[in-house]
Amino acid sequence: MGTVVQLKNQINDSYFQLKDSVEDKLILTEEKIKSKLASDVGLVQKMTEYHIQTGGKRLRALLTLGSAKLCGYSKGSRDINLAACVELIHSATLMHDDVIDEGTVRRGKDTLNKVWNNHSSVLIGDYLLSRCFEMMVEDGNLEVLKLLSSTSSKIAQGEVLQLQHKGEVDMLEETYLKIISAKTAELFAAATKVGAILSEVEFKEKDALEFYGRNLGLTFQIADDTLDYNSDLKLFGKKIGQDFFEGKITLPIILLFQRIDIDEKKLLTEFFKKDLREKNDFNKIIVLIKKYDIINECYQKAQHYINLASNSLTVFKESKEKSILKNLTSFSLARNF
Repeated sequence: MGTVVQLKNQINDSYFQLKDSVEDKLILTEEKIKSKLASDVGLVQKMTEYHIQTGGKRLRALLTLGSAKLCGYSKGSRDINLAACVELIHSATLMHDDVIDEGTVRRGKDTLNKVWNNHSSVLIGDYLLSRCFEMMVEDGNLEVLKLLSSTSSKIAQGEVLQLQHKGEVDMLEETYLKIISAKTAELFAAATKVGAILSEVEFKEKDALEFYGRNLGLTFQIADDTLDYNSDLKLFGKKIGQDFFEGKITLPIILLFQRIDIDEKKLLTEFFKKDLREKNDFNKIIVLIKKYDIINECYQKAQHYINLASNSLTVFKESKEKSILKNLTSFSLARNF
């Protein structure tokens, strides 16, 4: 057990190394977010303050700041402003997600829609997006504006695609990858590419960072979906089963459906047809997940995207920033928070 924990700690170090390398800028990004969300409308102020207090990894903002640093951006505060933009897009999508999924807990705290209501949460999500677009316009770079507005559109389409296939246990793996590409990987790709755009580097570097971010995002989401069914990792603080109880079809279920026999297929299908799934249903799924070694298969799939992300950074010369971003690919797969 000690060896496993030690390995986990080493992997998680890459996240903290990235955070430490841009700490001053991250503090300013937090201040920018707070100032931009200030409002004279009492309920808006209360809800945005509550949201800020819930925290989060700020991974997408860190990727923007880290990518800009990798590409040599040092003067000015555009990286801070756009890191804040990326985080606001992410936060808005989480608020909308919680309404759609009827979520009640996020980051260990009650969601906005539970504390207040769905209507308010949707409107606050819209408020965050509108503030984000104000900041993009203020930045004045047409390429950035086009990238981030397009990304917001793709995220929304990913949400609709996921709703369209809700409860579909025989979903194609290709469809799943389209969903997570739109919902998660697009914003990762935008976060890293924005850092390159600010630095006015060559197309080669921009494309490399965009490719890095996209594959990092795919790894991140596959790992997140896999953790939801990995009861062996309970000691690392991940509450399992949320996707199952919400009726979401993710990679573990897709791969499981491909492996199981006819009777087990019927059982799995019935579980996802139900309006409410019970703890006993989930326990039966976990037994099947272990029987067919699905967790290991999911991680093997994710390793492919880790390799793609890591190899894309070869266009950059060796540096501390490059090393951190390269190591971050392993963090996305094996993180414990």
